[in-house]
Amino acid sequence: MSACVFIQIRCTPGKTYQVAEEIALREIHSELYSTSGEYDLLLKMYVPEDQDIGKFINEHLLVIPGIERSLTTLTFKAF
Repeated sequence: MSACVFIQIRCTPGKTYQVAEEIALREIHSELYSTSGEYDLLLKMYVPEDQDIGKFINEHLLVIPGIERSLTTLTFKAF
């Protein structure tokens, strides 16, 4: 079973669409939304259970140019 995580992403000003396009090209997300407020994008991702969550996110997502900051929320149970 894979781990479901939600990641909020703050982008460099003017780079949100480029970051979103790169995420889409990598096909690592389940859902991706543009948001208002402190963060620019909200990403839902399933990390394979045999992968370290932090390492997976660092190697597959946070290397994308234009990402300034992220906030990851781990999930435990769906109701």
